[in-house]
Amino acid sequence: MLGSGPALSEMLPLPQFGVLSALATALTSVLSALLLLALTRQLWSLRWSLTRDKESSLPLPKGSMGWPLIGETFHWLFQGSNFHISRRERHGNVFKTHLLGKPVIRVTGSENIRKILLGEHSLVCTQWPQSTRIILGPNTLVNSIGDLHKRNRKILAKVFSRGALESYLPRVQDVVKSEIAKWCSEPGAIDVYSAAKSMTFRIAVRVLLGLRMEEERIVYLAKIFEQLMNNLFSLPIDAPFSGLRKGIKAREILHANMEKIIQEKIERQLADEEFHDAFDYMLSSSKEHGQQLNIQELKETAVELIFAAHSTTASASTSLILQFLRHPAVVERARTELEAEGLVYESHSRQTPNGVTREKAEDAADKETSRLLNGGGQNHQNPRDGFPQSQSRVPYLSLDKLSRLRYLDCVVKEVLRFLPPVSGGYRTALQTFELDGYQIPKGWSVMYSIRDTHETAPVFQSPELFDPDRFGPDREESRSARFSYVPFGGGVRSCVGKELAQMILKTLAVELIGTCKWTLATENFPKMQTVPIVHPVNGLHVNFTHSDPL
Repeated sequence: MLGSGPALSEMLPLPQFGVLSALATALTSVLSALLLLALTRQLWSLRWSLTRDKESSLPLPKGSMGWPLIGETFHWLFQGSNFHISRRERHGNVFKTHLLGKPVIRVTGSENIRKILLGEHSLVCTQWPQSTRIILGPNTLVNSIGDLHKRNRKILAKVFSRGALESYLPRVQDVVKSEIAKWCSEPGAIDVYSAAKSMTFRIAVRVLLGLRMEEERIVYLAKIFEQLMNNLFSLPIDAPFSGLRKGIKAREILHANMEKIIQEKIERQLADEEFHDAFDYMLSSSKEHGQQLNIQELKETAVELIFAAHSTTASASTSLILQFLRHPAVVERARTELEAEGLVYESHSRQTPNGVTREKAEDAADKETSRLLNGGGQNHQNPRDGFPQSQSRVPYLSLDKLSRLRYLDCVVKEVLRFLPPVSGGYRTALQTFELDGYQIPKGWSVMYSIRDTHETAPVFQSPELFDPDRFGPDREESRSARFSYVPFGGGVRSCVGKELAQMILKTLAVELIGTCKWTLATENFPKMQTVPIVHPVNGLHVNFTHSDPL
């Protein structure tokens, strides 16, 4: 009769039945977990869809909010530029995502960026990731808004004024000379990105902050600062061994090391009105504006000055050397310009392009150095103190000399277009507004893309090519669309230290071309990682040698 046969458990041996039962249970558990994950992802996406401004008829931008809590953060960190490229191709110039604990609208295109950068304090306000705000502190320029931002920017304006930059330049050049001498003395290859970070850290500490430290102390603080930088963009979770906790610990070590030095500088300035470094200019400027900065504000500003001069400039310096390696014709054209200006000499000739003997030119350069270091009645320390002897005979530069190097200026601009150190900037919407037919809801984060805008701007002919002539007088491609070229941002939030960064890059280029030769130490050029700051994956390894040993 139907149904009177033996049960399955009677037909199969007990061990075999147990295995099948376990498999069925495991399969049910996996399916249940997958269904639960799919459900939570849908609920997570719905949660953000409900935050759209219902008073606006415009839809939210297309895109994905990823997984609960973490969003698409790990995709962003691991995929680098491919993350944004793939989503821009799929969703357009304005798309939504979820990064570092916040809903984000990613924006590309000059007109979209124009609206954001000129909408500061009305449509948007600055909003770095929460981890960055916590680690750097509330008194820094990047984190301040409204009246506090205006006050801080006024104070720092004097720090980066032309007069201040002119006083920094000889000491910047000494650091560059010293670091290049180290590179050339190494028997093996140099990791350029690591070496560039060492160089810019020394510029920040010695030139901007005016701190004199033993080499061992500088190396130690550089490692601590590297720990701070590595955790600036982390999940905002303050737990043991978390990125945020590591960043906070690094900040506290830096503050502790600087507090005593800052106090000494304040006491010294009370008896000495001369300016020796950026910190002196900042203290003087705060007095002029009737502001008395407390120790905590000064410590945060000191770290921010290092932040401003360190990682982004090291990234751009590495990209400059990478392009020099890739484009020797660009280097030779820049060398010709330097020779015409009397800044480097042909190795086979003892005369400058003006017919002056090399010895006389070098003697004149030494006198010019003395004038720059001691001009205006200021009693500067000799910047050579504490620096290794360099074989460079490139004369000391001035801002006027650098301004005459038109082609080199084009090269630096193209490096910053081709590989901008920072991929974009963060803002928060103060009110709901429209971009590209979508609503940007109040309270959402907005990240405008510098790199993507440079790569897709129609004003640039063949943007995939490295071509300094696009900034030359015959083309000036960026002039027709102001916000197509924004390596330093724009509007009231434009980088206050951009002139310093360009001065360092030009000084590095002049010293490299006038001092040494270089060759790639690996078979292939490295790939570039773009998050959070542009740098070569596994380093850029280069052999440096003196081109004209003395």
